Amino acid sequence: MQLETIDWIIICGYFLIVITIGIAVSRISGKDTGQFFLGGRKMPWWLLGFSMVATTFSTDTPNLVTDIVRQDGVAGNWAWWAFLVSGMVTVFLYSKLWRRSGVMTDIEFYEMRYSGKSAAFLRGFRALYLGLLFNVMVMATVSLAAIKIGGVMLGASPLQSILWALIATAIFSSIGGFRSVVFTDFLLFGVAMVGSIAAAYFAIGHEDIGSLKALFEHPALEGKLSFFPEVDKDENGAWSDESLNAWATLITIPLLVQWWSVWYPGSEPGGGGYVAQRMLAAKNEKHATGAVLFFNFAHYGLRPWPWILVALASLVVFPSLESIQEAFPHVDPRMLGHDLAYPAMLTFLPNGWLGLVIASLIAAYMSTISTQTNGGSFYIVNDFYKRFVNPDATEKKLVLVGRISTIVMMVLAGYIALQLRTALDTFKILLQVGAGTGLIFLLRWYWWRINAFSEISAMVSSLLIAVFFRVADLGFPWWLELLIGVSATSIVWFSVTLLTSPSERTVLERFYLKVRPAGPGWSSVRSRIGMSIPESDPLAPQFVNVALGIAAVYGFLFGIGKMLYGETVFACCVLTVSGLFASKLVRSESRGPDTEKR
Repeated sequence: MQLETIDWIIICGYFLIVITIGIAVSRISGKDTGQFFLGGRKMPWWLLGFSMVATTFSTDTPNLVTDIVRQDGVAGNWAWWAFLVSGMVTVFLYSKLWRRSGVMTDIEFYEMRYSGKSAAFLRGFRALYLGLLFNVMVMATVSLAAIKIGGVMLGASPLQSILWALIATAIFSSIGGFRSVVFTDFLLFGVAMVGSIAAAYFAIGHEDIGSLKALFEHPALEGKLSFFPEVDKDENGAWSDESLNAWATLITIPLLVQWWSVWYPGSEPGGGGYVAQRMLAAKNEKHATGAVLFFNFAHYGLRPWPWILVALASLVVFPSLESIQEAFPHVDPRMLGHDLAYPAMLTFLPNGWLGLVIASLIAAYMSTISTQTNGGSFYIVNDFYKRFVNPDATEKKLVLVGRISTIVMMVLAGYIALQLRTALDTFKILLQVGAGTGLIFLLRWYWWRINAFSEISAMVSSLLIAVFFRVADLGFPWWLELLIGVSATSIVWFSVTLLTSPSERTVLERFYLKVRPAGPGWSSVRSRIGMSIPESDPLAPQFVNVALGIAAVYGFLFGIGKMLYGETVFACCVLTVSGLFASKLVRSESRGPDTEKR
């Protein structure tokens, strides 16, 4: 494979547009931290929604999906499809609360919700824990994909790939801040979506396949196409061990446990990270809700199938890891994994389209990395440096610290990326580290008794348990390790909650009056206030909207899948019902009151 002039024109043209946008908004972004990190809190829902989708449209995502499909089939995607439940809960129960809180970051929330030195410690520690450790780990995972794509498609060494990728993104991220990230994300989404569809089209057109029908009928895909794990039974009608393990790993644990119990970047229970940053940057509560709703529809319902089609095609063209290694002998053997099949399939693209797809991958990479660095540096600036190191720092000084921290995170992410191996392994590590903490992020808004020690104990215990499983190597199935981690961490933090004192009364009352969470969890605080307060949003309609949203998005996802599989009548029925649910949700939200005006 060789890049021609047309490919380089497309790639360079993309870079020119992105850098121009960054420079154009750099002046207003550099005025103060509110502009640099939140765009002045004037962002519309559609722009923020596209930005969130573009952020998750990263180089590691198609690699991860390919890794999953090649090993566990289409049904394996439930490992991340299950997070839709958490996403819809965030849309209807938490987006308004976040926007109403008025905090600058989700880390600043801690000293608004909790009290005392424990709250201050939690804020500072969490700023470094997320801003450096977790953010850098996510960036390293994305950069691992860039290394593999660069090695397969451009023949670059791991070090060359990571240097060029990080340098380009560091320049862009440090110039324009959040405003340039959001504006360019709109462009990046379009380029990345066209690129992924083109990749699927040419993968299906490969000489070994030829058409969708031929792809789905190929023997290499036997047992890979079902939306749910297949069930094998013995002569007594009992499920086989493989079937039990598959259903536990892919369906039971993700849908019943994982979505509410695991903190994972981009799918945080109750919202957090870059999702919270965009809710806080919205014009008002309705725009915050609309942004997250659009994000969940696009993220889970619209984008997966082009990646899935490329992954399925790769099973025909590269049926084994050995076949990938044979086709690309120059690739570092340490990087060999099923996730390498995605960039391997892209090598069959014709020139012109090749340049566009490479530009789309660069776009996906820059979108995610710029978001992670902007959000991570915001934690470091607002919740550590300004809060504990230099409270009197000028706005220009804070912006400078933000730009410096962006570069530092880039360097650390590049180093860690060179130590990683496969996308799926890294995904499981991140899930295990956050296991058991998710329920706190849901309950802290709706139950007054949660305190800073609850979160500290959960964070420490989940990390120690994850490290223990990695070091001990007990040979447990991954889902069992996750279940043990969730159970043990939940017992620890719940016990600590009951054994420690709650936050100060004045802090709890001030939080309630500002955010107005509904439900019985704040009844004792309400009764103590003893004054007329604005009515909270009733919970019942919100739960109904959550259910409708989940049904609509899954219907859209599976309706598209059935259409591709050739089951047209069934697909049309599912898509029609999904559309009805979606329209009902839109009407419900558009008629809802603007609680900010109460």
